[in-house]
Amino acid sequence: MNMNLTKWFCLLGVTTMMLSCGIDMPKSTPSSYETMTVNQSDITLPIKFSAKMRGQHDVTIIPQVSGQLMQICVSEGQQVQKGTTLFVIDSRNAQLELEAAEANLLAAQATESSAKMEFESNKNLFEKNIVSRYMLDNAENNYKQAQAAVRQAQATVNRARVNLGFCTITAPVTGVIGGINYRVGDQVSPASQLTMLSGNEKMQAEFSINESLVEEQVSLGLSKTDVEKYLRMLPDVTFVMKNGTEYPHKGRITSLTGVVDATTGTLACKATFPNPDGHLFSGIQGTVVLPLNEKGVMVIPQVAVVRLQDKRLVYVVQPDSTASAIAVTTEDTGNGKDVIVTSGLNVGDRIVTVGANNVQDGQRVLF
Repeated sequence: MNMNLTKWFCLLGVTTMMLSCGIDMPKSTPSSYETMTVNQSDITLPIKFSAKMRGQHDVTIIPQVSGQLMQICVSEGQQVQKGTTLFVIDSRNAQLELEAAEANLLAAQATESSAKMEFESNKNLFEKNIVSRYMLDNAENNYKQAQAAVRQAQATVNRARVNLGFCTITAPVTGVIGGINYRVGDQVSPASQLTMLSGNEKMQAEFSINESLVEEQVSLGLSKTDVEKYLRMLPDVTFVMKNGTEYPHKGRITSLTGVVDATTGTLACKATFPNPDGHLFSGIQGTVVLPLNEKGVMVIPQVAVVRLQDKRLVYVVQPDSTASAIAVTTEDTGNGKDVIVTSGLNVGDRIVTVGANNVQDGQRVLF
């Protein structure tokens, strides 16, 4: 008993000493939390898809004739306009073939002229009963054969001119030159892929979209007109490069396949972007961002959601100012600040926001 009294007096002395020295004793203060009332609102969700860029008109440049590569008029990565000369193949053989075909055409035309005169002469003689019907018919047949020979010779000349034109390869579209696989002096043929020309006036971002995003609007069996109408209703999309840079020009979703991939449950999509400055190239990867509007949803701050193992809890303030933990299900909004509550809360509920991580179930909160 004396020992306890001694301890009590010692404690009283220490306390008195601390007060006399001006040391503040710790005080118990109630915590204050920020709260909000849950309401319905509209929000735009940035739906993101991994994508790869392709030129809208990527063209494989392959020669139409065989021969020695005489000139390479462009370089890899060069921007070219439609009609620009890309490669020149040795045209001497093609030129000789054209000259021979033109000579054969002149001979055929001469033969036709003689056959025509023979036919007209026999026709006059037949009318005077000097030659027989057989002679007239034979002359007419010879004339028709000569006419056919002229047309055949003319076709040969035209083909030779086309082949001569094939010796100069021009750009079929405006775009960027890819890798050049041959050098001057190489022998090339219609089996040789000289380069790839990426028609980059417009670029297409290829990506896959989840079936659930469009199942209410687009399903198997819809007509092409219905799909096109749905695509026109979609908002503009944005392309974000891998380094986080947002491409300044907006794009449009222009293609949506009508067949769902059975393995992934997705549909192939293409979004077309203008490329006036040539900043987009085939093969670059990034993210297509599709803004979708959600109407009449419950949006709350992320800080109001407390994660406990596999559960997500929100503290609802009861009428007696105490907090009750309510399990909720949420969807990410993609803005890094808010979430959409899909179940667990009701419009009009008052919830704890800032400081929710420090609340205990049943604790009184001040607001």
